[in-house]
Amino acid sequence: DKEVRAIFLRLFAQLFQGYRSCLQLIRIHAEPVIHFHKAAFLGQRGLIENDFLTKVLNGMAFAGFVSERGPPFRACDLFDELVAFEVERIKAEEGNPPKIIKHVRELAEQLFKNENPNPHIAFQKVPRPTEGSHLRVHILPFPHINECRVQELLQEGLARSQGAPPATRGDKKCVVPAGPPVGEFICS
Repeated sequence: DKEVRAIFLRLFAQLFQGYRSCLQLIRIHAEPVIHFHKAAFLGQRGLIENDFLTKVLNGMAFAGFVSERGPPFRACDLFDELVAFEVERIKAEEGNPPKIIKHVRELAEQLFKNENPNPHIAFQKVPRPTEGSHLRVHILPFPHINECRVQELLQEGLARSQGAPPATRGDKKCVVPAGPPVGEFICS
């Protein structure tokens, strides 16, 4: 699942590489509007005649993509890093399937780590009691909880979690890296 998602992440990073250089911030309204200059994007990449990319850019999903990812100050993610910093790597891997597969697996691993920050914590499902189980005589009563011990365990857990490095990327907002301009690479 993660490898398929990594392939699509890489594909869209290649398709939209340099999109940030074609964003225009319009401040006529009370709320700024972000507009994507499609003609400039297609022209700089030499893809004006490309019917597929034109249809993608005219779609509602791309409009949502621009409105969500257009602001220059927001939380960044793996896609932003790919678009901004992995341009040369993706170009170098273009004719080398083993390198592409290696990169896809690295991306899949990062996706997995982002979704499962604490893989060592396993949640065990507790089965539902069978019908009539409450009538059995051999069931022991639930023990009383020692409040002091519970507080000690909570304090120990807090102390451990404060000392441990964060496992996932925080949602701290930052300036989104623009990456290279569209004119630096031309796709065939």
